[in-house]
Amino acid sequence: MSHRSIYRSVVREVHKASIKAPSSRNKDIAASFREIFDGRDKASDPKAFDYDLQNTITFMRSQRMYKELLDRYNPLFDLTAEERIEATARRVGLNMPVTVTPDSGKE
Repeated sequence: MSHRSIYRSVVREVHKASIKAPSSRNKDIAASFREIFDGRDKASDPKAFDYDLQNTITFMRSQRMYKELLDRYNPLFDLTAEERIEATARRVGLNMPVTVTPDSGKE
């Protein structure tokens, strides 16, 4: 792969992994990537640099796919314990009873 296509792959994966709009992203991250690619000419081993970047792209793509699969097949993953219990009860057709706290002021 050429350096240009590797750079584009890295930028594409960063774009897909980001949850913010491009205008609100941290500009230092993009500047750091540009600096890394500009410094590639000074690298002692260009093949090692390309290999490391391919590993970086593979890692970023794998992390994104892992999160997508986790969200798809485990929708209760990011819920709190109480929300998870309520969602599980709803799944089998039950509703959780309303819990009464001792500090509610009703006697």
